[in-house]
Amino acid sequence: MQLIIVSGMSGAGKSSALKILEDFGYFCVDNLPTPMLFHFAKLVHMPDAVSVKQAAIGIDIRGGLNPDELSRSFRQLDDSAYEYRILYLDSSNDVLMRRYKETRRTHPLDRTGSIENGIREERLRTAFLRERADYIIDTSALLIRDLRQQLEKIFINHEDFKNLMVTVSSFGYKYGLPTDADLVFDVRFLPNPYYIADLRNKTGNDEAVQNYVLQFSETHIFLEKICELIDFLLPNYMKEGKNSLVIAFGCTGGKHRSVTLANKLYAHLRQNRAIGVQLTHHDINRDSSAK
Repeated sequence: MQLIIVSGMSGAGKSSALKILEDFGYFCVDNLPTPMLFHFAKLVHMPDAVSVKQAAIGIDIRGGLNPDELSRSFRQLDDSAYEYRILYLDSSNDVLMRRYKETRRTHPLDRTGSIENGIREERLRTAFLRERADYIIDTSALLIRDLRQQLEKIFINHEDFKNLMVTVSSFGYKYGLPTDADLVFDVRFLPNPYYIADLRNKTGNDEAVQNYVLQFSETHIFLEKICELIDFLLPNYMKEGKNSLVIAFGCTGGKHRSVTLANKLYAHLRQNRAIGVQLTHHDINRDSSAK
């Protein structure tokens, strides 16, 4: 019997995660009061509940989430040798506030008319649960399909889960800076392939553009220093509890230099087994006149 306890910040995607797990064949119950956690686990472990092979329980601030009651439930689960895993969905405060404003919903702890205060209080109340979590997924920059892929890796493919997910991206300054970037590197100081006629309509995914950008000594020096910086930062970020990092490279149009450098850093980070890493190119398919 596989039991998953799904919790996290309100607005971070807990309901979406439960729907995805339901698609995977889990028996799901949402908004279960904390005192009922052990009783539910006991029920699905009964011999006549053989049809339930895997279950997921959603608990959050709406059900009370009393630390003492929850700790008592965990002790009961441990004493009964029931196997369970805790999945915690998190997101940045800015993203949570935007999601609440877009859906025009009120925060469960919003007693003063301030969403920000509600989020702050909830983060304090759920801190103990986050510390106990087996899996922490930051959904700040994730689409539903990305969340599905993450959950599929963990619960279907049983792949090793990395609590720090690093996204390496490229973008064009002419289209604006990405709002979710933690670290931004401006590579417009490098020679621009746009001014080479044969390279203008190609991108940093093409070997010819890569060869052009990488032929300069300053490119290699820059890459070496960036890799050294990121390699230093990652273990310290993980020690601090950070679980999502977005690194963005920007050039004028987001097609040549930034794509090349993002690809190189992505290849470097893939060698680090302690993290998860993904690659995105925000503006690579914009108009061909981009520099």
